[in-house]
Amino acid sequence: MLGIFSKQFLNSAKISNKRAVLPALAQAKFCSGAAHKYILTEINDKVGIIRLNRPKALNALCNDLFTELNESLKDLDSNDQIGAIVLTGSDRAFAAGADIKEMQNKNMVESYTRELLGHWTEQILRLKKPLIAAVNGYALGGGCELAMMCDIIYAGEKAVFGQPEINLGTIPGAGGTQRLVRAVGKSKAMEMILTGTVNLSAQEACSAGLVSSVYPVDKVLEKAIETAKIISSKGLPSVMMAKEAVNTSFELPLSSGLQFERRLFQATFGTKDQKEGMSAFAEKRKPKFTNE
Repeated sequence: MLGIFSKQFLNSAKISNKRAVLPALAQAKFCSGAAHKYILTEINDKVGIIRLNRPKALNALCNDLFTELNESLKDLDSNDQIGAIVLTGSDRAFAAGADIKEMQNKNMVESYTRELLGHWTEQILRLKKPLIAAVNGYALGGGCELAMMCDIIYAGEKAVFGQPEINLGTIPGAGGTQRLVRAVGKSKAMEMILTGTVNLSAQEACSAGLVSSVYPVDKVLEKAIETAKIISSKGLPSVMMAKEAVNTSFELPLSSGLQFERRLFQATFGTKDQKEGMSAFAEKRKPKFTNE
């Protein structure tokens, strides 16, 4: 969940501050939009791209940033021309945590009654389109939790993942105690969360199953966009149903999950994309999906 950490703590992560050269396709078209101060957005060939943009705060996650992020995600999810979304930060930090200064003086009653952090997952959990995280640098506290909210995580080779909230007298509050266990197992998750000092390198995160792939710093966003374009070339109803089936597997017992999957599978036979996909296979040609 939390924070902008001390200089000593950040130095211990041993991440180079050398600026990576991002691919031209990811550099040129970002724009803030009329109402956006903390994120930059781009649409690139059926892929929506969002970059967190609080460089002086290492992309610390504040309320206004999440309000803007939720707005942008909602817009991209409802855009019929978009098939997948990529979320990224800077070369130094995906997000170094939540903005501690914004929440340090809140009390328990205020936090509970006003549902502190409740809006963090509001739109992400409603997304029907796949969301891919392209992570460079620090993904600590809330930054790690935000990455885990995504469907796929790609990491730059110098990325670091951690949940150091215990050092601030609190615990993760945006999914860290829940999603991290599912990703890396109970023992490693407990070690990371209870000590607040054990972090995962990109390579360790990949070996543990938290991250799908590790790439050079200047290639991770490009690779995420490539994957998003592949997904966007498929039939969107099937992509959405597949995502829903996988996410539901975490909520249901196996027997119920298998039945849910089977019902969605059967539902695809009411789409034009299923007819086109199977006809194209039989005719040995490339399918032309119309998202119908």
